[in-house]
Amino acid sequence: MAANLTERLVTLFRWIDPGPGTSHLVSDISGWWRDPAVLAELGPALAAPYRAAQPTVVLAPAVTGLLLGPLAATALGVGFVAAYKPGDGRLPAGPLTWAQSPPDYRGRQVDLAVRDRHLGPGDRVLVVDDWVRTGAQIRALYDICAARGAEVLGTSVVAVDCPPEVAAELRITGLVTGADLPG
Repeated sequence: MAANLTERLVTLFRWIDPGPGTSHLVSDISGWWRDPAVLAELGPALAAPYRAAQPTVVLAPAVTGLLLGPLAATALGVGFVAAYKPGDGRLPAGPLTWAQSPPDYRGRQVDLAVRDRHLGPGDRVLVVDDWVRTGAQIRALYDICAARGAEVLGTSVVAVDCPPEVAAELRITGLVTGADLPG
């Protein structure tokens, strides 16, 4: 990956204080989407570590994954499968395979669903997302892949902010680390 992309990701990132009554800052990655050079480079950069493994599909969770997943899929020349969350108002009709994440960094458990007809035996899956802190949602996506008979090759994210043992266990690669981002 070009050092320039790493520098731009760091420069365009912000922490936002959502105001009184909140216990934590919120990441603002909107600058990544606004910069055309970053947008053009994200898909190829996310795909690069897994290109030799020859994924057949990219799987990504709503909401940010619905942007990043197609960028990586296009760079690989493969299809894209969306993982939906019931709270986002976009649940598709038809048979779905569900999994629930273990608790995330805020103690929430997230339900995720994938359309059965888009994922199955013989699929070699690259999971893509923007950020990983605990790996909770990634674990749920891996569970869905296992239930559908698909092989997970690993996960590529923009920001890896999880313990090294989690990244190793889930085969997570990233473009920047949480420590790289301005505090």
